[in-house]
Amino acid sequence: MTKTVRVYEVGGPEVMRIEDIEVPPPARGEVLVRNHAIGVNFIDTYFRSGAYLVPSLPFTPGNEGAGEIIGLGAGVKNFKLGDRVAYAATLGAYARERLIDANWLVKLPKGISFETAAAMMLKGLTAQFLLRRTFRVKAGDTILVHAAAGGVGLILCQWAKALGASVIGTVGSPEKATLAKKAGAKHTILYREEDFAARVKEMTKGKLCDVVYDSVGKMTFPASLDCIRPLGMFVSFGSASGPIEAFNLGLLLAKGSLFATRPSLSTYSAKRADLEKMARDLFRVVTSGAVKIPLHRTVPLADVVDAHRALEGRETTGATVLIP
Repeated sequence: MTKTVRVYEVGGPEVMRIEDIEVPPPARGEVLVRNHAIGVNFIDTYFRSGAYLVPSLPFTPGNEGAGEIIGLGAGVKNFKLGDRVAYAATLGAYARERLIDANWLVKLPKGISFETAAAMMLKGLTAQFLLRRTFRVKAGDTILVHAAAGGVGLILCQWAKALGASVIGTVGSPEKATLAKKAGAKHTILYREEDFAARVKEMTKGKLCDVVYDSVGKMTFPASLDCIRPLGMFVSFGSASGPIEAFNLGLLLAKGSLFATRPSLSTYSAKRADLEKMARDLFRVVTSGAVKIPLHRTVPLADVVDAHRALEGRETTGATVLIP
């Protein structure tokens, strides 16, 4: 029996309950992982609330964790019992032990703790594909990062600075502005108090940004398009303030023949070779010290309801990790 968070009906944080669940032996291609740390992400609230559909009810939330292998199914060749592993994968992470397809696992370097891994796999791999594949940021680029003091935002600021880019970050408070600047943002904008599009134009002397990375959604659109130079890119990878509603594609023409995309980690990491390459890139920048993973706090699994309330209340910066 293992402690597991279960959701029987979608709704607020209070719908999550902890139960003792019997975990069956690993099937072919599966691995049994004992989680030592579990990542908490905004996408978890989307599944819990019903904003994103789940395959069936009840379900166990969570897409990210790190731990050790305690069981192997038939046909698993690249892992062994006792291996330290991490993942950003399918639902089911909010548990002491879980089954997972071995193709979603990566081996964790000795220099990275379970807590750090659980704080960085989903957010770090997201930052990797955003910066290195969706729009390949290079030295001299100017980028705008919305929610720059959030979990992904702080990683984007550090990594983009290491690549030689100039980073502008929007934040919700002076305290978050300090965090974003410490992470590498050259400029910060208090989006609740300032017209961020006008400020970007001012900061860039009218040249605007090569790319905008937006995890906020409804609140920052379409003003984000006014921050982008002609032929630049708008990258929407989250909707913390609500989804962006349907809009006329002609708006992209009017704003300067812009590109717009809505990428996902699952698509970018669908091929095993791509996942391994992305993870190597992430582990490299973390172990080198170029990117320090912002672990905001660790919380017992038993306090998962409070953790979700804090996240949705925008009371957090960086990452929150559950300890089972």
